Amino acid sequence: MQLLEHFKGLTLHPKNAEELKGLILQLAVQGKLTKKWREENPNVPSANKLLFEIEKEKEELISSKVYNAKYDTDFFEPLIARPEIPSTWKYVTIGKIAELLTGATPSRAKSAYFGGEIKWMVSGDIHQGYIYDCEGRITEEGMNASNCKILPIDSVMIALNGQGKTRATVALLKTEAACNQSLVAIKPYLNNSGLSEYIYYLLKGKYYQIRDITGQKQRRGLNMTLVSQLPIALPPLSEQKAIVEVVNQLFAEVEQLEALTKERIQLKADFVTSALNQLTQAAEQDTANRWAILQKQFGTFFTEKENIKKLREGILQLAVQGKLTHHWRALRQAQRTSMEPASTLLEKIKAEKEQLIKAGKIKKEKPLPEISEDEIPYELPEGWVWCRMQDVCPNISSGSTPPKPYFKDNGVPYLKVYNIRNQKIDFNYRRQFIDIKYHSTKLKRSILKPGDVIMNIVGPPLGKVAIIPDDFPEWNCNQAISFFQPLDRKLNNWIYTYLLAGSFLDKIELIGTAGQDNISVTKSKTIPLPLPPFEEQKAIIEKVNSLMTLCHKLEQEIETHQTVQEQWMQSCLRDVVEAKTPDELRLNSC
Repeated sequence: MQLLEHFKGLTLHPKNAEELKGLILQLAVQGKLTKKWREENPNVPSANKLLFEIEKEKEELISSKVYNAKYDTDFFEPLIARPEIPSTWKYVTIGKIAELLTGATPSRAKSAYFGGEIKWMVSGDIHQGYIYDCEGRITEEGMNASNCKILPIDSVMIALNGQGKTRATVALLKTEAACNQSLVAIKPYLNNSGLSEYIYYLLKGKYYQIRDITGQKQRRGLNMTLVSQLPIALPPLSEQKAIVEVVNQLFAEVEQLEALTKERIQLKADFVTSALNQLTQAAEQDTANRWAILQKQFGTFFTEKENIKKLREGILQLAVQGKLTHHWRALRQAQRTSMEPASTLLEKIKAEKEQLIKAGKIKKEKPLPEISEDEIPYELPEGWVWCRMQDVCPNISSGSTPPKPYFKDNGVPYLKVYNIRNQKIDFNYRRQFIDIKYHSTKLKRSILKPGDVIMNIVGPPLGKVAIIPDDFPEWNCNQAISFFQPLDRKLNNWIYTYLLAGSFLDKIELIGTAGQDNISVTKSKTIPLPLPPFEEQKAIIEKVNSLMTLCHKLEQEIETHQTVQEQWMQSCLRDVVEAKTPDELRLNSC
């Protein structure tokens, strides 16, 4: 059908594939996918004949006391929409055309009930698809103790409750199994008629609608009664089979295009990773040429946000290795412009630190060992030098948490890790203040001032970094944050950039329990820091800022493109859903 012509464009983003599947199901249960089929098969009996056969079987089951018709109802759940359907169809409730079965959980005190050979499902086993197996097993004794029954193959399973998105999900059972009370099995009458698969697709299409109404305050979730009241747009049996065939065909088309989209995205990601790795590992003199080649590929390969993230990371790695300023150094050398080497800058800082120690303004710290060859990740350009963070930032430490009475409505702003957002301070997010006097006495050690660099030392994830802004004259922080206060305040942007690059995390020894990565304050002091001449620091930061602006622009272009795609998608969905003739179903407006 003509709808397929638009799938390739609409599946440019993987999330559109799910929306397309939803559209297909919506069209299917309104009879719009089989309009031509009905025209070619005008003498097919209406759904009333199917209902007559269902009622006949139901009466036999009731008379033989196999079925008690507890959930047989003509009442439709009013919050579920019932769109217009073809004249040969009929709306009925699930309880009218199917038996509803559920299970129970035997006493957990009797472990002998579990671990048998009978498959036993819980809500966590339900996914949007077919169920061929499940993790749980129960014994025959356990089945008898909880009055569980083996559910027939091709029952439509729906989760009454569950965590996250589990509630109201549906699946088609393709194996014999029992279940607990969190699931209900919909067993249509007329076995082997194919009605199960049609009901499965119909409920799958209403998945979000059912979840929405069961999440409202006046509801207590999904239950057997509500399931029985769900409306079914019932076509004649032969048309149901035609609908299932078309849906399966269209789903296969969407999934094939979705797979191609994911493959294309992965190939781009692999190229970006490889290109950036080659760039960061290239010899200094080759970096400019490789960067120029990469720039030509921006429009082709940097069309996903994940690739922009990798580009940012690559830029920072090039920056702290001095590869962004190779031409800058060559130009200064050609112009014979003198530049104070970083070793001289380091000596000045060392001399200033000794004077401050003698004056009692800072504490004398334990000397740190020399940087070993194993700690050096890469060779530095001429004029740079390796040092430890403590060499340029005395008295590195972390904050602490004051008792509750010292938290105030105003006073000194108090930072936690969640205030570091997008590598900046976001104090508007869950802002807290502490008492001024307590800040200046008990928390004196962790007084922060504008320009100080902070980093989280409790993760995951590690690598959150920010510079203290000048919104307040002083700040404080908790123990999950370490701070770096360079003696030469002009170094703060370079320290921030280096910590942001995060390459030191590959070498540093972490502490902490399972699932938590921590950096000790001691290790924070020993972080090896590549120190360029101050003038080159400024050049690097200007270059980084310029390239980060480029990354931001690329991200905006991606967002704009995605917005256009989403609007196009919604327009196509709206046009198709509102279409009434085969010509309108061609999506010419898309």
